[in-house]
Amino acid sequence: MRTPSLAAAMLIAGVVALGAQSAPAPPPPAELARRLQAHYDTVRDFTADFTHHYRGGMLRKTITERGRVRIKKPGRMEWTYTAPEKKLFVSDGSKMYSHLVDDKVVYVSDLPEGGDASTAMLFLTGRGNLVRDFNASAPNRRLDGSFQGAWQLDLTPRSDQTDFTSLSLVIDPRTLALRALSSVDAQGGVSSFVFTNLRENVGLSDNQFAFKMPRDVDVVR
Repeated sequence: MRTPSLAAAMLIAGVVALGAQSAPAPPPPAELARRLQAHYDTVRDFTADFTHHYRGGMLRKTITERGRVRIKKPGRMEWTYTAPEKKLFVSDGSKMYSHLVDDKVVYVSDLPEGGDASTAMLFLTGRGNLVRDFNASAPNRRLDGSFQGAWQLDLTPRSDQTDFTSLSLVIDPRTLALRALSSVDAQGGVSSFVFTNLRENVGLSDNQFAFKMPRDVDVVR
C-alpha cells in the first residue's frame, strides 16, 4: 500500500487566490528554492485541509479525494481521508500504518529511510532538502487552480525516485507557504495536493501520532 504521494509527499498548505497585480516578481528558481527551504526549516509542525486530485496513469483514471493532514518533524504525519472513501495513513516516526476503513484492513510497515524513502517524503518530514536534492527551474506550464499571483517552482530530483519524476510547488509570495504540490509519475499520472486552512507551528505532540489499532481488522505486516 502506497502512502500519500507527494508523490510522498507528499507537503504543506492553504489555497488563497492572490491578486496578480500586487504580487512581486519571483526570484530566480535556485534562489526561490533556497528561500523556501529556509522558511520550511523554521516550521516544526503544521496542519491543513487538503484536496487530492489524480488523473492519468496506466489506467487513465481520475480521482478526487479530501481530508486533513497533520505533520510534525521529524518523521511524524497523519493523513485522514474523509471523502469519498475513509482512509487513514499514520507515521509515528518509525512505523507506517495504512488503515482502509471500508476494507477493515491495516497495513503496517517500517518507515522508509535513506535510499528507500521518497525525496518528497523526506522533505515533508524534515529529513530532505530542496536545494541539495532537486534541480530547480521556472515553470513550463502553470498548474490548474485559483493561483493568480502565486509563484510556481518546478523541481527535478537529482536521483531517481520510485514514485515521481518531477514536482511542481505553488507558493504564496508573501509568506512562502506552500499552497499546492503536484507530482508526475513514470506512467504520466499527475497527483496534485491543494491545501487550505494552513496553520504552522501549532505545537503538535508526539503522542498525537500514536496509531490506535481498531478492533475487528485484518493486520498485514
